[in-house]
Amino acid sequence: MIELRTPAELEQMRPAGRFVAETLQLLMSEVKVGTNLLEIDERAGALVRDRGAVSCYLDYHPSFGESPFGHYICTAVNDGVLHGRPFDYALEDGDLLTLDFAVQVDGWVADSAVSFNVGTKLESDQRLIRATREALDAGIEAAVVGNKIGDISHAIGSVAKSYGYPVNLEFGGHGVGRTMHEAPSVPNKGRPKRGVPLRPGLVLAIEPWFLETTDKIVQDPNDGWTLRSADGSRGAHSEHTVAITEDGPVVLTARDE
Repeated sequence: MIELRTPAELEQMRPAGRFVAETLQLLMSEVKVGTNLLEIDERAGALVRDRGAVSCYLDYHPSFGESPFGHYICTAVNDGVLHGRPFDYALEDGDLLTLDFAVQVDGWVADSAVSFNVGTKLESDQRLIRATREALDAGIEAAVVGNKIGDISHAIGSVAKSYGYPVNLEFGGHGVGRTMHEAPSVPNKGRPKRGVPLRPGLVLAIEPWFLETTDKIVQDPNDGWTLRSADGSRGAHSEHTVAITEDGPVVLTARDE
């Protein structure tokens, strides 16, 4: 069932969005060459506890995960792009890191992700990151009353096509509200004017993610969670929680770039 939030409820969602944005901003500033993924998770966990928030990941155990996730944040590296389970790994210069963070604050969820190079910025990675960010901006621009889910999907897919990146349709965006994953789904490629109408009060996690040379993913057999490119190419992921209003889209997880 698709739920629409009242203006008052959208205001109640702002603290969750602000906390997610501030946490990602802080973690990005702290991560450096040599930082261990488990350190990032420990830091995220401390911030969640200090805020009195509830992790959306700690006990998360959907059908595609071999066990409860057991961590506070997703940390995908290089050929990993989604559901990166933190492990004992010290980041190296030039690694492409994705942080994906979702929490519940006062009963409301916000979800956001960002990719960046650790240390040296590699040109090919920066191009991939830029594509996901432009696709996210395009998807948000299409998230207006009167459009449909297909318009968001088409906007994202068009950016991917312009960069020459393939698009995987197994995982994409989704509704957000009292829980992390709600209806409707938001594919990263689609046809305009198709699908669910966009109405005021609909809240979506819009999340383009692209792999450099393939649209095929495989699950890491070591942790049963991390999704990696099937050919070893690198991946990037950009995500915001966005509320659709009569006055246009409102990015609840906007960061200070």
